[in-house]
Amino acid sequence: MTRKQVYFAGIAACAILPSSASAETLQQALEGAYRNNPTISAQRASIRVAEEDVPLARAAGMPTVDGSATYQENVLTGKPAPSGFFSNPDRQLVGQINANVPMFDFGGVRGSMNAAKARLEASHFGMNKTEADLFSAVVGAYMDVLRDEAVVGLNRNNVDVMRYTVKEADDRRRAGSRGPTDVAQAEARLALAESQLETAGARLISSKEQYLRLVGRAPENLELPPPLPQMPASPTDAVEMALANNPEIASARVQRTAAGYDIDVARSQAYPRLSAIGGLNQYDYLGSLEQGTGPRNGDRGTTAFVGVTLKMPILDGGRTGAQTRQARAKQDVADKQALDAEGKVIAETRSAFATWQAATNVTDTAQRGVNANQQVLAGMRAEVSAGLRPLLDQLNAEQELLNAQVTMLTARRDAYVAGFALLAVMGKADAADLNFDQSILYQPTVKAD
Repeated sequence: MTRKQVYFAGIAACAILPSSASAETLQQALEGAYRNNPTISAQRASIRVAEEDVPLARAAGMPTVDGSATYQENVLTGKPAPSGFFSNPDRQLVGQINANVPMFDFGGVRGSMNAAKARLEASHFGMNKTEADLFSAVVGAYMDVLRDEAVVGLNRNNVDVMRYTVKEADDRRRAGSRGPTDVAQAEARLALAESQLETAGARLISSKEQYLRLVGRAPENLELPPPLPQMPASPTDAVEMALANNPEIASARVQRTAAGYDIDVARSQAYPRLSAIGGLNQYDYLGSLEQGTGPRNGDRGTTAFVGVTLKMPILDGGRTGAQTRQARAKQDVADKQALDAEGKVIAETRSAFATWQAATNVTDTAQRGVNANQQVLAGMRAEVSAGLRPLLDQLNAEQELLNAQVTMLTARRDAYVAGFALLAVMGKADAADLNFDQSILYQPTVKAD
């Protein structure tokens, strides 16, 4: 018996696909989803958007240099100037280069940069949450395929058993030891078994399609998943880990920090801004000055200047005050959202722990049910063969064993999926936690710190 058969119920009568060198592991499925799933790709694109907010905020405090060139025809130049005085040229070509160096803005640029970095960090936590959600879905799809393959094997085996039972009942009828009712009962159960096989096959196709959507390739000969890592001993331990590591909580807290920086930015608009300025002008009047005028600069020349600019807001119609109040209100919203995230995660963690614990207990109970039904069926077959019981009792025992086996398979699937969901809500199921190949991990372009 293969390891897969032992895991999925220890069912000797069930033929499940054997493992091979080309089998796919859960780790490979998770890595495939990490590479190919469009949800992850969209989240990475969102991070790249947030990354650009940092240099955009920094640019407001960096020196700027711009240049311009102007050609101008003066259609009205006034009266001719006396000899020795400057006159208006008929035309001119002017090139300018201007520089502006921000020197002091009462923390506006610094606050904008800090807010952008905080929101970039929040977007990283958002990607961790997206990864955990995706990986939970992949684990569910992976286990669905394993379960449904096993259920198809069970139902296929049941069809074979029912066909044999029909043949045996018909042979006994011909021999006179059974009546036609037994044959009809066996044929009815064969029809039920065939319909159950069709239903199981359709469910397997659906599970494979879900796997294909999430992972980006069809499942082929899936291996059994590895054991889950050390699980928390109690709901309290699980909640403590979730509060420390859950990315949804971390993102909400960082968003709250960013909202505080927004208040600093809004408040800075009420204070002066000091900048250093400088410029270089190159002009050419293209020979359009009257002879004997413009003794100072001549027909062409260069000028330059340096200085400082102090921009002081005096009256802005209440805009700065409104922006500050708005920023404070947004921080209050972020505070409430952070508290809500904590409460939500605590509830999800306790629920996930209870679901995992219940599923684990159901697995043990279901296994005992399978063992008991196997014993019942063996006894029924012997008693029916000896003529001590009607064939219907054996047929009922066959169906009850099949039901118990399917229940046990579902319980094993549910226990593993619930355990992984618990790890996810505790913040232990993103790409960094799953030991992916370092070459495929997303590397941010801009660091949030």
